[in-house]
Amino acid sequence: MHQSEAVPVTLAEIARLAGVGRAAVSNWRRRHDSFPAPIGGTDVSPQFSLTEIEEWLRGQGKLHEGGGRERLWPQFDALGDRSETGLAIAKTALSHDPRGATLLSEPKFDLPRAAQQLVDQTTGATARVGVRETFDFLLGRWLDTHVRQVSSTPRELAMLMAEVAQRLCMCDDSTSRTVLDPACGTGGLLSAAVEVLAGGQDLLTLAGVEKDPVLAALAVARLSLGVSDEVEPQQLAVDVRTGDSLRADPQAELRAHMVLCNPPFNERDWGHEELATDPRWSYGLPPRTEPELAWVQHALSRLHPGGAAVLVLPPSAAARKAGRSIRRALLRAGALRAVVALPPGSAAPHSVALHLWVLGAGHASRTAANQSICLIDAAGAAIPGRGIDWTTLSSEVKALLGPRDDVPGPPIDESEACTRSVVMSSIDLLDEEVDLTPARHVPVGLPADSQALGDIRQQFSARLADLHRAYDALSVVDRVPGPGTHRGTTTVGELVRAGVLDLYTGHLPAETSVRTGFPGADDVPVMTVPDVMSSGRPGGWIPRQEAIEAGLTVSQPDDVIVVGVTRAFSAWVELGSATALGPQLYALRADPEALDSWFLAGCLRAPANGRQAGTHASSSARVDVRKLQVPQMPLDEQRRHGDIFRQIVRFERELGELGRAGETLVRELNDGLAGGRLARTPLEDDRVG
Repeated sequence: MHQSEAVPVTLAEIARLAGVGRAAVSNWRRRHDSFPAPIGGTDVSPQFSLTEIEEWLRGQGKLHEGGGRERLWPQFDALGDRSETGLAIAKTALSHDPRGATLLSEPKFDLPRAAQQLVDQTTGATARVGVRETFDFLLGRWLDTHVRQVSSTPRELAMLMAEVAQRLCMCDDSTSRTVLDPACGTGGLLSAAVEVLAGGQDLLTLAGVEKDPVLAALAVARLSLGVSDEVEPQQLAVDVRTGDSLRADPQAELRAHMVLCNPPFNERDWGHEELATDPRWSYGLPPRTEPELAWVQHALSRLHPGGAAVLVLPPSAAARKAGRSIRRALLRAGALRAVVALPPGSAAPHSVALHLWVLGAGHASRTAANQSICLIDAAGAAIPGRGIDWTTLSSEVKALLGPRDDVPGPPIDESEACTRSVVMSSIDLLDEEVDLTPARHVPVGLPADSQALGDIRQQFSARLADLHRAYDALSVVDRVPGPGTHRGTTTVGELVRAGVLDLYTGHLPAETSVRTGFPGADDVPVMTVPDVMSSGRPGGWIPRQEAIEAGLTVSQPDDVIVVGVTRAFSAWVELGSATALGPQLYALRADPEALDSWFLAGCLRAPANGRQAGTHASSSARVDVRKLQVPQMPLDEQRRHGDIFRQIVRFERELGELGRAGETLVRELNDGLAGGRLARTPLEDDRVG
């Protein structure tokens, strides 16, 4: 095959084909002269011919038996064009027969010859279950590749939205349901609705609208496969259309029992002028700067009486001055049931604590005078180093909102809850600002009492004692008399070349492959430089097999982890479970018969070492790990130094724990005194006077 026609693959993709890590592929390149030469890319990220790589792996007996889907993605990616690749992936599902759902509208498009041949090759080689798995795999890779252009709602959030809408839907008890997503993207929210509702109705209709025809085609393809073989195609109808829901809604005549939507944020050109007299604005004309409130009213206008809508909105929609008249109208009409403040990282943009707005339609008796609204602050569901506890968050939100309308859910133990909430009369929020931000209204915290304060004081005293013990352990360290002992030094690079140290470089995992929440027993935490700088704990996790397939560097016990960025430079010994390392993180694996890990980490983390090995070759100051210096000394002496470095780390840890305990004590004292829940104990002089 001519090089211009060859399908390119990267080192990471070769690693997936072989079922090994990326480091193994790099070793093959160095050790085997027969390894195929690059056909493109760069020195740092070379590309190779898929055909040549497959032939070489097969000849070496290294071709992974389970790598069939891995061989597909480079061929789809080689189609080049984002739209062409997306439509080809959609066609792999749409070409399958029988389908798992009835399509009420089907995208019509033609593919170039090469793309169609690839689709035919793919669909001809998979069975029905394989079609669903293959499509999900290809869609995931496509979303990973175009993550900056296409955002999707994480499955955990989508499931929460669908479950909340199902609980609050007060429509008749008909055995048919219609769910609408007016900005459906690739169909993630509608797919969650299938999981929540399928099997409970004679007919479930999934309706969607999407401006991008490629995303609309992918949504139809995704939903056409159904949710499981137990749901008959005649029980599931799919009607996704291409169009602009706000400007010219192709689903204008539809009325849904549930509306789920994660609309685009901050769009100024949403049709403010041309839609000025639109009948959907029954709560007021949305200002140009408030497109989110246009989506809110659009969702309400498409609901059956008694229907429920759940939307993802930016926090500014709850407080901006321009939208207060519409918020006031929503409260007066009893249309807004709840606002849930999610923890940062729940969905893109991940740095923003997004809100869920829960709305209902068709209750004439619900007015501001007799209607209450539930405000929930779920920031506590984000646990440092472990991500978002979606299981607890979902159960608490559903319990607080109640199974039906205003019926309260089961009580929650506030001392154990990750959410804080308050139920307020809507009329109490009708002030000048009409600010619906939960954090401004929910109680600051649990009432302080003497027992709680006593526990906090006891914890602080215990930490202080631990710090004293750690400090005493360092009393064996003293200044060397005289000018000190001059020792020769070597570098990490020289130790690697000598074969007593292996150096592994961290890689960037695909954004959509990193999960938040609580990892399972066989999942691998993912640590990045931002994690090191914020909490020092991994901010997400990835299934172990995916980490292996992606060629990620996974640490082992006793590895020395080094941060290769000047502003966060550090080194430590890996003591816990295996961790996948992100960019600018390095794992050093020492030969225990030549190097002591604690000695190595202690020497490497010296600030002067980091400054000496620093480089400014790029826009950010980095540390050249290979240039870091290590003193030369016998193994026994290394171990003695290593024991001291271990005690230094212990002292540092206890110092941090004491600081956090002190912050808790200060916060409790301030909150309790300011809130009138604590007071100064009367002194003897006070009683005498």
